[in-house]
Amino acid sequence: MIVINAELSIPEEEVEWSFVRSGGPGGQNVNKVASRAVLRWRLGASTVLPEEARRRLLGQQRRRITTEGDLLIQSQRYRDQARNREDCLDKLRDMILQALHVPRPRRATRPTLGSKLRRLTAKKRRGEIKQGRRDVLPE
Repeated sequence: MIVINAELSIPEEEVEWSFVRSGGPGGQNVNKVASRAVLRWRLGASTVLPEEARRRLLGQQRRRITTEGDLLIQSQRYRDQARNREDCLDKLRDMILQALHVPRPRRATRPTLGSKLRRLTAKKRRGEIKQGRRDVLPE
């Protein structure tokens, strides 16, 4: 079980792991060891996540979701497989917790009287500055 928070956890059967060779520095180790961890979670088939949180997650992580509806997370931050695997799980937890958070709806507000007056006085001042740049016509 992958524990997200006290109420939510994902069964290990819903997650697929694959490990491939990582890029970047590492000497001969990088050519021999498959240390990059790739997590694939079948988001469409998962019943764990509430529907509205699933929709928010799909919207927030559009780039990471495949056409089949799988969420792909990869990590090659560390030089060993186990730490990259933990890093993937941390990324998944953060994404799900962010999707579980319900955003506060925006309430439409009107501009205050003070803000209207400030805007108008700034416009008036700007107009006066431009007026002062004009050539004075001889009479």
